[in-house]
Amino acid sequence: MDIAMLSYHTCPLATLGGKDTGGMNVYVREITRQLGQMGIHVDVFTRSQDEHVPHVLHDLGYGNRVVHIPAGPEIPLPKQELAAYLPEFVAGVKSFAQAKGCRYDLIHSHYWMSGIAALDLKTEWDAPIVHMFHTLGVMKNRVAQEPDEIEGDYRVQGERKVLRDVDRIVAATQAELAQLQWLYQTNVKKVTIIPPGVDLSRFYPIPPEEAKEFIGVACGHHMLLFVGRIEPLKGLDVLIEALAIMRQQGTFERYCYCLAVIGGEPDVTPEVMTKEMTRVQALCERYGLSDMVTFLGKRGQDTLPYYYSAAVAVVVPSHYESFGMVALEAMACGTPVVASQVGGLAYLVQDGQTGFTIPTADPQALADRLSLLLNDPELRCRMSDNAHAVACDYGWEKIAERLAALYESLLADTNG
Repeated sequence: MDIAMLSYHTCPLATLGGKDTGGMNVYVREITRQLGQMGIHVDVFTRSQDEHVPHVLHDLGYGNRVVHIPAGPEIPLPKQELAAYLPEFVAGVKSFAQAKGCRYDLIHSHYWMSGIAALDLKTEWDAPIVHMFHTLGVMKNRVAQEPDEIEGDYRVQGERKVLRDVDRIVAATQAELAQLQWLYQTNVKKVTIIPPGVDLSRFYPIPPEEAKEFIGVACGHHMLLFVGRIEPLKGLDVLIEALAIMRQQGTFERYCYCLAVIGGEPDVTPEVMTKEMTRVQALCERYGLSDMVTFLGKRGQDTLPYYYSAAVAVVVPSHYESFGMVALEAMACGTPVVASQVGGLAYLVQDGQTGFTIPTADPQALADRLSLLLNDPELRCRMSDNAHAVACDYGWEKIAERLAALYESLLADTNG
């Protein structure tokens, strides 16, 4: 089986923590590797963002390729500008396939712009499409706090076109299925629920003292951890406000605590720093938390297991999360997760068992749950064991088998 995987706006090989890098990058990279191990050939097509990076890379192994297609200037561009270069991207994909003599059985597209590209390629190749959205424009607009966070109508209309015309849709959770059904009036017969997975050979419990030594945290110190893009949607400000409440209540008097923040670019000049990074750093100063909050910037995927394992808890205070890859990776490392009760997080994090779920944008509730967790070592130990056990059901090999079965079913329906 030969698959054309489309990840137009972001490369699966990109370093995590940037503005447009996160769970989707991990998904495309890891599912491609796993499918390759199963003997399924995958070419991942993405827009070239750096003329100095070779256009074809074999970093995912098993003969699978990441193909960087020039479409517009080979530099990072805002998402709002990318749709204009979709025709050029599609033409580049067609040209590559023709030059290499490739015939793809199926197209698997990610995010709405890749779905639009897939529809054009379907006409050329007569290949069915499996599509994943990862996030939905209507849901993002529902939680937007500033006008510049509102997704344009062009995105919502694009999502509706993709939903109408692709052959199958993969939803991460029952929550996403419900959103597709009620907000987009999707034909649910086209939707299959298959969650993302986790690499259990990479994300597993590391003894905390060894993890702390690796990342440079003193053994007597206790660390909370936030991993994600620095944007209002991720709710880092809610976590900072919760820490301010906890400090006022004396929670940190018994032990030396710190919060490590992975993501974004915290050390650039004020002129270049993003609006949200500026805001959350100012919030730390306002609450007198600059001494306990460390902004680490981007970190490679290989180092994340050490950070997860060194943390007492991983906090995911998002206002919207289609699944919550960070929560799953942390759980695989045996770390309890305290997360907003939204989207996929409400299904992944089992309240009171693998961590806690809290109402969205409620710093007092977050402070209460974190305080309970920090003051009860036995509870943390029990949640740690439970979290690892639950995460083991999400190994990529199991997820890839379910996805391959969907591919085969779709091809059988198309050809039969």
